[in-house]
Amino acid sequence: MMTKSIYFISDAHLGISPPKSVPNREALLVETLLSWKETASHIVILGDLFEFWYEYRHYVNRHHFQLFKAFAELTSYGVQVHYLKGNHDFALGSFFPEELGVQVHQNLTLDVEGERFYCVHGDGIPRSDRGYRFLRRILDFPLNRFLFSCIHPDIGMRIALRAGNKSRALGKNRPVAIEEYLEAGGKKMKKHQCTYFVHGHHHLSGIWRVPEGHVASGGQWLFSLSYLVYSSTTGLRLVDVTAGH
Repeated sequence: MMTKSIYFISDAHLGISPPKSVPNREALLVETLLSWKETASHIVILGDLFEFWYEYRHYVNRHHFQLFKAFAELTSYGVQVHYLKGNHDFALGSFFPEELGVQVHQNLTLDVEGERFYCVHGDGIPRSDRGYRFLRRILDFPLNRFLFSCIHPDIGMRIALRAGNKSRALGKNRPVAIEEYLEAGGKKMKKHQCTYFVHGHHHLSGIWRVPEGHVASGGQWLFSLSYLVYSSTTGLRLVDVTAGH
């Protein structure tokens, strides 16, 4: 019997096409997801799949219809698909679990074939994110979520995308404090008795060895295309789609 794999992918930010981003990357993502149907036991979306997601009661973004179909096909086939909330798509509701069979989490602990993975998007880890953590609490406050839902979806999308562009411009040249992610990963692995701490958010790809195990990030699906895959035969490895690997 063939050993199944776990796939981890993060930070596609679908819905925008900034300069130097990979053309047609959403179609490439759909193609890649479906190519895993036979080999995947689990697929973990590590947050920021969309540049912006707000779930209205009677509305979903029609531009992602092929992606929704792919998720439904995967879960119908028996693949466990997990979607972790990111800082751009934390306002997830019941659409993904009820209509597509995709499980939604704030964080996730996976036990597979004797290995344990602690998965999280990774926003809020750096000490410099203190202001963001405060803003996130404001945006996620139930009254504010309700008030935003009263805005027409087309207008709400324009507001959110404009805010996202400004945020990206402000953070463009901010250095990534990798050591803070490694420190946080070590603490989480120790607390949850895990071998792997898998995250996204900072858009850098890599697998880093720390005393408690491995901290790993699949990078992004925006300006370059990469993901992580684990199997019991090969361990955890990084796949660079952009380089054709």
